[in-house]
Amino acid sequence: MTKTPSTNAVPNPADPEFDEVGEAYLDHLIADLITGLGEDVSREGLVKTPHRVERSLRFLTSGYSTDIGAVVNGALFDAEGADDLVVVKDIEFYSLCEHHMLPFFGKAHIAYIPGTSILGLSKFARLVDVFARRMQVQERMTRQIADTLVEVLEPQGVAVVTEANHLCMMMRGVEKQGSSTQASAMRGVFKDDPKTRQEFLEAIR
Repeated sequence: MTKTPSTNAVPNPADPEFDEVGEAYLDHLIADLITGLGEDVSREGLVKTPHRVERSLRFLTSGYSTDIGAVVNGALFDAEGADDLVVVKDIEFYSLCEHHMLPFFGKAHIAYIPGTSILGLSKFARLVDVFARRMQVQERMTRQIADTLVEVLEPQGVAVVTEANHLCMMMRGVEKQGSSTQASAMRGVFKDDPKTRQEFLEAIR
């Protein structure tokens, strides 16, 4: 009897055999793609490639099956009246462009002014990963991070800026190696108050 795989299966990159062992769900499709590109999928260097690619894609798109509540996991704490600017910057991220399935990567900078709660600092990086590990466009990813933090924290305001290099521009198409893209999402006081917004932008320069 053939086992029906779960489409939500997320490989564990900490597994020492992550690239080598496990059930392969899309292997035959990836093998057909490699063959269609003119390669011999049966040669030694490519025999295990379809399985490795399948496992890799499962990991790189694991954000679809990640529960935000599980990420936050009780890491909300009483702000104790604090209402000063909190900035977490230079959060590395790696994502896949949804138009060409080529990587784009860079850094995210996040700021918020607390309402009644603050969030454990490591959770900002984890939330960035949730949305980066999907097929994405940078603008949407930036908005999703900001809107999720508004929902989770109910702060006075949230600001998110992402800076990224896109391999779909660097490796193909216009082939511009020095280009980068910046996207921003401002919510609450960061959108309404130019001074607060400027304080954040100066902090991440």
